Amino acid sequence: MNRVRLLVLNAALGPLDYRVPDGMVVKPGSVVRAPLGPREIFGIVWDEGRLDANSVPDSKLRPIFGVLPVPPLPDELRRLVEWTADYYCASPAAVARMVLSSGGALKGPATMTEYRLSGAEPERMTAQREQAMDRLQGEQATLRELAALTGVSEGVLRGLVNQGVLEPVAVDCDRPFPRADSLYAVPVLNPEQQAVADRFIAAVSDGGFTPFLLDGVTGSGKTEVYFEAMAAALERGKQVLVLLPEIALTEAFLKRFEDRFGAAPVTWHSSLKSTERRRAWRAIASGEAQVVVGARSALFLPYAKLGLIVVDEAHEISFKQDDGVRYNARDVAIMRGRFAKIPVVLASATPALESLQMAESGVYQRVELSARYGGAQLPAISVVDLRNDPPPRGRWLAPKLVEQLELRAERGEQSLLFLNRRGYAPLTLCRHCGYRFQCPNCSAWLVEHRFSQRLACHHCGHETPPPPACPECGTQDCLVACGPGVERIADEVAELLPEARVAVATSDTLNTPERASDFIAMAQAKQIDVIVGTQLVTKGFHFPELTLVGVVDADLGLEGGDLRAAERTYQQIAQVAGRAGRGTKPGEVLIQTRHPDAPVITALAAGDRDAFYAAETEARREAGAPPFGRWAAIIVSSEDEAEARDAARAIGGKRPELPDIAILGPAPAPLALLRGRYRYRLLVNARRTAQLQDVIREWLGAFQLPNSIRVSVDIDPYSFV
Repeated sequence: MNRVRLLVLNAALGPLDYRVPDGMVVKPGSVVRAPLGPREIFGIVWDEGRLDANSVPDSKLRPIFGVLPVPPLPDELRRLVEWTADYYCASPAAVARMVLSSGGALKGPATMTEYRLSGAEPERMTAQREQAMDRLQGEQATLRELAALTGVSEGVLRGLVNQGVLEPVAVDCDRPFPRADSLYAVPVLNPEQQAVADRFIAAVSDGGFTPFLLDGVTGSGKTEVYFEAMAAALERGKQVLVLLPEIALTEAFLKRFEDRFGAAPVTWHSSLKSTERRRAWRAIASGEAQVVVGARSALFLPYAKLGLIVVDEAHEISFKQDDGVRYNARDVAIMRGRFAKIPVVLASATPALESLQMAESGVYQRVELSARYGGAQLPAISVVDLRNDPPPRGRWLAPKLVEQLELRAERGEQSLLFLNRRGYAPLTLCRHCGYRFQCPNCSAWLVEHRFSQRLACHHCGHETPPPPACPECGTQDCLVACGPGVERIADEVAELLPEARVAVATSDTLNTPERASDFIAMAQAKQIDVIVGTQLVTKGFHFPELTLVGVVDADLGLEGGDLRAAERTYQQIAQVAGRAGRGTKPGEVLIQTRHPDAPVITALAAGDRDAFYAAETEARREAGAPPFGRWAAIIVSSEDEAEARDAARAIGGKRPELPDIAILGPAPAPLALLRGRYRYRLLVNARRTAQLQDVIREWLGAFQLPNSIRVSVDIDPYSFV
């Protein structure tokens, strides 16, 4: 090859052509350094004829500088980049950035210097030095990472280095990970589990693309079953990818994995330090990493010999990326399996309707685990009608639920209260003038967080301390918290059960792997009596002594304009109900609601999942909604409201008139202001036969809009705000 086309990581540039110098060997997938003006950029050598670009004469081509010391990206990964960009109407460059997500990994083998406490004391102790030393116990990292961890400047840490308080440690950046042993602790499965495991093992052994839907009730041993498929892949020298929806779930999974295989897997998520990301990326690309457990972005890593993909809790909306490339990791995992010709297992106790339909049509192989492992029984579920049995004024827990909490406390058993609302209260207002605290950057109320003494926006991250007086009328001590969040429920439990040990489990309190690990250890050691949590606690946790689950507000998820609201509510409540009675003691679930006759509530109370899904399927079919039709959202935004509105109207005015596509809007988005940008939305509803992406690309491609206006396309949207 003396001429190559590079996929560079800048979407505005598009693919670029370069000359290959004599003697340099490149192939499709090679990662190279190339000039761009006075700068040097990275690019991926792409297959001939697969990317369109402006033609440049041979005489004007600039030479590539060199090939980076990493293996070429596999063919199936390049096909995945193309498919993801095409399906989700994204630029290939934006997808490629997820592939080359560790710049340090591209520089080849290296050692680096990290620092740790030496045990010496500084000559002079200051408040910042004391803070740094307190937070550095057991830590080792670069100075920059230690500065972020401790909250002090790098200058303070360098002073500690100069005084010998921090000592340097030379670290091999590519030191190998511990090896997993497929025979370390082989479990004894019951006949139903063994039959499912045998199907997975056969698929791994035979090779080829086989998508499975593992549909098992909570506590049925889904993890143990797909562990056997992982063991089969390891025995054949293949790599395994396990996708989890939440970082907080990773710690519980890592413990179970280590118990089964004798070593921890490689992890991949946003909380990794840059050195950890580098080490993991290179181990994955070389094939040395055996099992990778990660968040959705782990799908785009360059596995050398991938043999199995598992998507745990595959129904979770956390697998949908809502900014950047707006992809659904569940669906991209299926496509990666197709391109790599390997099995893919989607595991869930409450599968997404789309997955069930694919199984119904024979595209996925559905395998079921119908009973809990070890004789444990599914919990009894009952409904508390808040119209007839309301909580006392100023309280949020109905008398019946309080009675059951007290009973569990007497027995020494654990309880879990579920409310999918972080913080103390969703709204704070002035009782004197009615002023409401709103985010300055978003059209959303500020949520009070009493643990951290702040008012916070859950959309943009804006925070401010609660003021002593109303900013509108100046009245002192007049602020009122309206509505409950998990912190308020925890306070109520503490008042009702003063001896109880209460823990709040949310993304605020379990926001690091260490905190999540501590929470799990305390709960399993029965050092927590009542857990109050959000959707974070609905899945993945196994606490044998937890016998009561109370759903504080079952109607919360049914509010708003979410077209999947009923399905998501069913999944959340069914999942959190599955935390009860997982040991030898029977479990009970109480669902507080003001709408006991709602189809989703009656289905939960009756334990009739099939009836709920059948009704929901029929409603979707009539509405032309997924999986029977397709949606796409077009979001137009600008820092100037009039500019956003006019651009949205211009786009809406040129909408294509096609018989198999309906376009609604434009209209202000429910969250009309987000991060300082005004937003308008159009919703596209298309039949399955429509060439939806081609229509959208041609429609939007006709517009030349100012740089101040952003137009985003969301294929198969999950969020409608």
